[in-house]
Order: sequence, then structure tokens, then C-alpha cells
Amino acid sequence: MKTMLILVDGMRPDALRDIPKAQAVLERSTYTLEAQTVFPPVTLPCHMSLFHSVDPSRHGTTTNIYAPQVRPIDGLCEVLKSAKLKTAFFFNWEELRDIARPASLWESYCVSGDYLGWEPTNAMIMERALADIEYYEIDFAFVYLGWVDGAGHNFGWMTDEYTRAVRSSWDDITTLIERFADEYRIIILADHGGHDRTHGAPIPEDMTIPLILLGPEFEKGKVLQDASIKDVAPTIAALFGLSVPKEWEGKSLYIPKV
Repeated sequence: MKTMLILVDGMRPDALRDIPKAQAVLERSTYTLEAQTVFPPVTLPCHMSLFHSVDPSRHGTTTNIYAPQVRPIDGLCEVLKSAKLKTAFFFNWEELRDIARPASLWESYCVSGDYLGWEPTNAMIMERALADIEYYEIDFAFVYLGWVDGAGHNFGWMTDEYTRAVRSSWDDITTLIERFADEYRIIILADHGGHDRTHGAPIPEDMTIPLILLGPEFEKGKVLQDASIKDVAPTIAALFGLSVPKEWEGKSLYIPKV
């Protein structure tokens, strides 16, 4: 099977409480609503840690401005490229272009929410992802939806506008699951949470994220313990049967049966 990673920027776990579509997916999945992200809980550092399985102090990006690695390590995209797997990114926050090294991606599609608006660009990302993932038989698809974070900054976390963005994102997630669950294991998470109209503090509201694993390898309704955003890249590599760089700090949440 192939693998899809869906990330909703800024989605707090407690925002899923009253969303029936989210609750229905949790019942079908191995999951935790208490996974931890890295410090600082800021979008680009969190994504670098997600894809490189190390803390920001190791990869060197500690703000939303990318910092080239002083001691470079391969990330998930480079591991997949070495295995000759097709990786595609669909995202609406341009700074994520630096997660993967040049030539690591088979496709990279970005429309800027900063310029065109977060709600319409979420829709544009979905349209392109639905078309290309199936047509081009992508092995690993990363679908990033930025509207929730935009709503948090503009209106405040856990406000009505924020909740509307979360609900809409779960409509999109459900669409992706309905279309691709027969062919893809699907991992759903956030990069960080938020409070008031910001994030970046070492507090539970900012540091706690949902992490959901849906696929035949994962037990339905199982609650994970001690999970981190750094565990996602090792998990995806393990699902593909690939070795990981020795520098990676996370653990795989999938243990192959012997």
C-alpha cells in the first residue's frame, strides 16, 4: 500500500470533540489526542522536525525562516527518493518548500494562502490533490491544509471561525479517506496547537497535537501512549520497509509482524 500524510496546521485536539466526522475516524484508527510537538511549537520548525525526526536544536530551523542545516541529515523525502518512490506535496504555505531538498519530490504544488486567502486555497489544494494523487499513482502524498492556523491567528483559537475552519478541514479529510483509504494508509495530525491568537509557548494548548493512524496495519480504537511528532517519519519509513538515518530520534509507531 501507499501512504498519505494529511496535516491541518494549528489543529488542537480538543477542537475535534464536537466534530462527528473526526470522531468517526478515531473509532476506525489507532490514535492519540495527547501527542507532543517540538519546541518551539512554530510551523516551520515543527515541519522540519516532522520530516527529519530531530529537534529544532538539531536541524537548526527555530523560526519560520528556514536555516540550512550545518550538519545535514536526510529527511523523509530523501529516504523515499533513495528508494525510488514518488513523493508529492500539496500545500498552501510557501515556506514549506524548504522541507525537502531539491530533486527529492516528484511533484510540488503550492498556492499561497497569504496572498489568495486560506479558505479558497484549501479548496484549491484539495482539487489538485484529488486529481494528481490518483492519476499519477503517487507513493507518498503530503496534503497540508493551512486554513485552521489562519483562522486561529485572525480570530483566535477555539473561536467560532476557528471551529468552522476545523470542520471544513475534516470535510476535506473525509473526502480524502473515502477516495483513497483502499490504497493508502492515512496519517492525520497537526504541527502545533495555539491559544488566543498565537502559538509558540511551552504550554499544553500549543504543544499538544492529535495523531491518527488509519490503515490495515493499525488497530481500530487503540489509544497510543507517549507519541511525538518526531515519530511520524520513522513510522512512514517502516510502513514502506525502509531503513532510516541513524540521526533520527523518533520511533516507529508501526512494528511489522514477524
